[in-house]
Amino acid sequence: MSDRQTLVTTGIEDAIAVARELADDKDVVLMGGGVVTSALAAGLLDEVVLHQVPILLGGGRRFFQELPRHVSLRLREAVAAPGVTHLHYEVVR
Repeated sequence: MSDRQTLVTTGIEDAIAVARELADDKDVVLMGGGVVTSALAAGLLDEVVLHQVPILLGGGRRFFQELPRHVSLRLREAVAAPGVTHLHYEVVR
């Protein structure tokens, strides 16, 4: 581990609290389906950004895991680009 990394092992709530403190007034970004799912379940995300590539796979793993309740998203922006569509959603509370 370097001075640019901080390890938090006490749960998603604590990890995000530490990240927000270290970020000062900057945005905190999460990556990875498990982490994002945990943060959504805890009600700690304001936005979700997805990058959709038009390929249908015959198998694989889901990005999001099971959530304890329905999460509503409101589309803020959709940007089409060659080979990808960038989708920016607001988490509705």
